[in-house]
Amino acid sequence: MVSLDEAALKVEALLFASGRPLSVKEITEALTGPDFHEVQEALHTLEKSYDARHTALEVRHVGEKYALQLREAYVPSARSVMPTELAARTLKALTLIAYHQPILQSKLVRMFGDPAYEEVGRLRGLGLIHAATKGSTLELSTTRQFAEYFGIASGKPEEIRLYLERKLGVTSASVAPLPAEAIPADSIEPTPGTEAHDGTAEAPMEAPAAPPLP
Repeated sequence: MVSLDEAALKVEALLFASGRPLSVKEITEALTGPDFHEVQEALHTLEKSYDARHTALEVRHVGEKYALQLREAYVPSARSVMPTELAARTLKALTLIAYHQPILQSKLVRMFGDPAYEEVGRLRGLGLIHAATKGSTLELSTTRQFAEYFGIASGKPEEIRLYLERKLGVTSASVAPLPAEAIPADSIEPTPGTEAHDGTAEAPMEAPAAPPLP
């Protein structure tokens, strides 16, 4: 078993207490003593230590950050007590965006229905999606925070799509468009901006306090 020095133990404590992925810079700034290179070495030591242990936890590289979280094999056992941060409808809209990105908001409305406007505003407020003006609509894609939130190692659309298919069982059928008759006849694309579909200003949403374990 790989032995942990004081620096590695401090880094382990930070990852455990944070509840979210941390970058080397964030860890270095939070600690007194270890410099940037020592923190990098401590992280590598932690990774090796957890890989060598028979434990339900692992140190995982998430994009440019690191997280201490459950191994995927043990997620089902703990899922019933995990906090739910996103409502089912919000998660469905996010899945559609993540799977089909970049996707126009007007297309998302055809796929998801009129509530898409409200969910896009909510997801933008949470920092999980990015919206760029494209013609009279918006082009939607996931952000780096999305990848960190769900513990996906890459922010590339193709890698996210593979993750959704392989790890979460998402299929093309489960994210298929709604039949035409299910879309309201008066569904009209609003002017791009921060207003909800009913014209009222959307209240700012707080970012998730901690990423749920995948």
